[in-house]
Amino acid sequence: MQPADSVLIENLSFLASIGVFEWEKQVQQKLEVDLELSTDIRPAAACDDLNFTLNYAAISEQVVQLAQAQHHNLIETLAEKLAAMLLENFNTQQVKLTLRKPNAVPAASSVGVKIIRQRKEARL
Repeated sequence: MQPADSVLIENLSFLASIGVFEWEKQVQQKLEVDLELSTDIRPAAACDDLNFTLNYAAISEQVVQLAQAQHHNLIETLAEKLAAMLLENFNTQQVKLTLRKPNAVPAASSVGVKIIRQRKEARL
């Protein structure tokens, strides 16, 4: 049975070009990401070695790089691309990803999407 362990990265904040309106294509806007990546942490715990687990810094860096590489109209598109990249580049079988765009709607603190993708479902 596969363990139910996860590595978490919460509230990763960065600026990126996102949105469907013309003015949004001219500015960088704040995005926030929460990640939960399923992995077996027992090998790393047994030997206290980073090489046997998921590297938070590397994951965070690749998320920001992908998000900032080009303009995305929809957070849905960016969320799918991020999940696919994480499943391809890191030793995880499942990614739970929440992507928020703060202050996008005046009466809300943020809007966003939450997706769960497994390695077999990665498409983008």
